[in-house]
Amino acid sequence: MKRLRLPLDPYILSLLGTVLLAALLPARGGVANGVSAASTAAVALLFFLYGARLSTAEALDGLRHWRLHVTVLAATFVVFPLLGLAAYALRPWLLSPDLFTGFLFLTLVPSTIQSSIAFTSLARGNVPAAICAGSFSSLFGIVLTPLLAAALLGDSGGGFSAASLGKIVVQLLLPFLAGQFLRRWVGGFLTRHKKVLGYVDRGSILLVVYTAFSEGMVRGIWHQVTVPRLLALLLAEAVLLAAMLGLTWWGAGRLGFPRADRVAIQFAGSKKSLASGLPMASVLFGAHASLAVLPLMVFHQMQLMVCAVIARRRAAEAAPAESAEVAAVTGSGGG
Repeated sequence: MKRLRLPLDPYILSLLGTVLLAALLPARGGVANGVSAASTAAVALLFFLYGARLSTAEALDGLRHWRLHVTVLAATFVVFPLLGLAAYALRPWLLSPDLFTGFLFLTLVPSTIQSSIAFTSLARGNVPAAICAGSFSSLFGIVLTPLLAAALLGDSGGGFSAASLGKIVVQLLLPFLAGQFLRRWVGGFLTRHKKVLGYVDRGSILLVVYTAFSEGMVRGIWHQVTVPRLLALLLAEAVLLAAMLGLTWWGAGRLGFPRADRVAIQFAGSKKSLASGLPMASVLFGAHASLAVLPLMVFHQMQLMVCAVIARRRAAEAAPAESAEVAAVTGSGGG
């Protein structure tokens, strides 16, 4: 039996260690300027690598399953944001304005690729569909997430405005398109050095987190966070995740998708990407990014823990049906 060991994502431990480092030794003065410049370059590098690794041809090949992909995109960029807006009722008496902004922002982030594939595989779902759905979400998210943020957050994001879209184009979209353009020449190199580049990805994101939380510490932003509001955030995110897991599974069933597709829709449609969301937040929110990314970091760990349990349950549910199918085929062959 396959096992998915996700009691606590090791990368979350690295992120927490980075946050602790920023709290104890925040970058100041000239060092802060250097770290900020390095963070900006790291974000551009990240999205260049995303573009160079993402096979647009493979994603387009999956268009034959267009109903599934539209369903996942609708869950990611329509249903999620609507539920995020519904949480406005919690502001300001449970969630501070900055925490609500971060909560709403996490609902605008694209889906993941790796964890969607891992959970879909474990649950014996449609893995190729999960791969394509995650790829489409990443492609659309480069444009849709900033546009949705501009429309829904406006100037409420603590420094975010429509002018930030220019930064998105320069720091995210152009590097991503450059990666796509150069993929035919650098794709093989990236594939051969996948493990090393994985460290580059994670290291770049840790640098982004350190920069954001350092600036938050220097500006005293963290004094705004209280224990009751953190607990309220946890509760709100638990409700959000439960709602999306339930809606994607139920909705896919109502739309007539077979079980394997329902599994892919549930796991791809209920996820949010930490790897895409953190760099985007650093560009969109600047000095206020530390509070803006906190809800996303919490949600990331929560979705891994909950989906690991659900994936095992889905796998257990599928096993008897698969055994019966094999027995039927064997029986008919023996006759």
